[in-house]
Amino acid sequence: MNVLLTIAIAAVLGTGFHGRAAPIDPQTRVRMDGVSWHSGCPVGFADLRLLTVTHWGFDGRVHRGRLVVHHDAAREVLGAMRTLYLQRFPIRRMRLVDAYGGDDHRSMAADNTSAFNCRLVAGTSRWSEHAYGRAIDLNPVENPYVTAGGHVSPPAGAPFAHRARHRRGMVGGRAVRAFAAVGWGWGGDWAWPKDFQHFSASGY
Repeated sequence: MNVLLTIAIAAVLGTGFHGRAAPIDPQTRVRMDGVSWHSGCPVGFADLRLLTVTHWGFDGRVHRGRLVVHHDAAREVLGAMRTLYLQRFPIRRMRLVDAYGGDDHRSMAADNTSAFNCRLVAGTSRWSEHAYGRAIDLNPVENPYVTAGGHVSPPAGAPFAHRARHRRGMVGGRAVRAFAAVGWGWGGDWAWPKDFQHFSASGY
C-alpha cells in the first residue's frame, strides 16, 4: 500500500465521502506517546496510519473523525467507513482514544468510536487486537459488551443490550456486511460474551 492513501473515487462519484490515510505526524505521535502507545507495544509508530474520514453524526450532519489503524488495515477500514457513510449510518463521535487518556472505559462511556489502543484484553495478559491497530469499536453505548450473566459495558449501554428492537446507531445487518466485505469479523457473532461494538481483522 502507498505511504499516503487517499480514497478519491467517492468524491468523483459525488458521494461526499472523503477518507485519507497518512503516516503518524509528529504532533499526533507526541499526543499518543505514553497514552495510547508506549514502549513495549507490539507495533511501532511506523506500522500505524492516521485515518481522517467523513461520517454522519446523530445530528444528521457530516462530521470529520480520526482513527489510528495498522498500515495493512488502512485500505479495508477506509472502505468500510465509506460504506457506512453511504448508508448514512450515524456515528456519535470519532476521536483518538488519547482524548480520554487512553482509558477504554472513558472512551466507551463517551460513545466514542475508536481503533488503536495499546492495551491487553481485559483480565488477561494477551494483547488486544486494538493493540495492533486491527480492531474498531463502533458506537459503544448503542453497541455494548454484554456477558451471559447480564453485565453490560459501558453501563449506559444497558438499554441496548437486548437487540430485538433496532435503534439509531445500533450495529445491524448492513453495518456488519460493510465490514464483512473487507474481511473483518464482528463481536456480535461471538457465542458469549457478545461485543456488539467490536470489529476486527481476525474476528476476535
